[in-house]
Amino acid sequence: MCIHVSYCSLLAPFRSSDLKVIIVYLRMDRRMQMYTDYYFSYYYQYYIWRRKLLAAIALCLASYYYLLNIQKQEREGVTYRPMLDRDITRQTRLDRLYNGTEAHCISELRMRKVVFHRLCGHLRSRGLLVDTLHITVEEQVAMFMHVVGQKWSNRAVGFEFIRSGETVSRYFNAVLDALMVLARELIYLRTTETHPKITSNPRRFHPYFEGCIGALDGTHIPALVPAHMQDRFRGRKSIPTQNVLAAVDFDLRFVYVLAGWEGSAHDSHVLQDALSRPTGLKIPEGKFFLADAGYAARPGILPPYRGVRYHLKEYQGAREPEDYKELFNHRHSSLRTTVERGFGTFKNRFPIFKSQPNFTFKTQVKLVVACCALHNWILEDGADEYVYDDASWYTALPRSNRTYRDIRTESRAWVMKRDQIAHSMWRDKVGEPNSQADQAAEDMDNELGM
Repeated sequence: MCIHVSYCSLLAPFRSSDLKVIIVYLRMDRRMQMYTDYYFSYYYQYYIWRRKLLAAIALCLASYYYLLNIQKQEREGVTYRPMLDRDITRQTRLDRLYNGTEAHCISELRMRKVVFHRLCGHLRSRGLLVDTLHITVEEQVAMFMHVVGQKWSNRAVGFEFIRSGETVSRYFNAVLDALMVLARELIYLRTTETHPKITSNPRRFHPYFEGCIGALDGTHIPALVPAHMQDRFRGRKSIPTQNVLAAVDFDLRFVYVLAGWEGSAHDSHVLQDALSRPTGLKIPEGKFFLADAGYAARPGILPPYRGVRYHLKEYQGAREPEDYKELFNHRHSSLRTTVERGFGTFKNRFPIFKSQPNFTFKTQVKLVVACCALHNWILEDGADEYVYDDASWYTALPRSNRTYRDIRTESRAWVMKRDQIAHSMWRDKVGEPNSQADQAAEDMDNELGM
């Protein structure tokens, strides 16, 4: 009776469902009760152990990230003390390189000191390049410029900067990738207004070339490709080349670049590819680029007359233009020197493109685009000694005789536009009424539905 009362007093606080569980538990034999206790004890301990393990892992990760952040903060401004002899030699060389004389900086880094430091600061602020514990952004860019501007090999740069070949290669590719990102912001058409070079020359260029925004052409850059690909890359040159299409404005800045085509590809096919790409060359309505006789007349592209004297050297002395076609070609050639001067300045500043660079072809294509962007960045500060002027360009370089022709059907409307401009020039030069010019203008208006 006492036991019954004690059990009742113990079970009184529980609910009926709990009482059933307790009664079942009490009725189990001793062996079953032992197994049940062991089961609950084991999984309870496992649950506690797992929670402790997860808590320990979380604590370790938090400590790791905390120490990593502290170490990163301590790295800022770290200098070697005491510095080794090689570090002192390297620091002295770098300080003399981009903090020395202006002439020395232009000769070694192919740009002025202010342009170099502005470029490094921009790459650093954009997060495209970062200072590390061992090498600054300035040294990374300086090594890159010695490769493309001095045509130095990896081993020569490593010897000069007292760096390993792996370090030179790693930071060369880092700078190349950074300039490729920057190229999207630097290679573009800045304005569609007629350039002052045209508007400031009335009765010679203006109003005939109203709406001209630049010139385009292809250039062949030596390429290093595998033996089984060399036939595709060998065209007019005796060595494998890549055909690079570029459009240049009258300030010698690249507004479009397409690199990577085989040297055997005709310029017109490369142009067609550039015009057909979704992100390719876009010519605003009513504007046009000047091109050479290797291209067909089409909307936005205005070439000279074929089979007629064209290059400026052919008009030297007393050999004046004798008809409207020669007059048009003469003035067309005077304006189109822009793209040739652009290519000449580009190769003069970056001698690596005068011979086959020892890189993979993918890297060679990226180098062309990156250096075009670098060319535009440098010209933002104005011309320097690497930029050819109009007077010296044609006296320094001979003209090339093209034998290739665009087999595409020329646009009738743009052929008539060229005829109208040529007749207007000739009429204004001779000072006589020209019925052919009036008829050409009328035909062109009818063609265009005006």
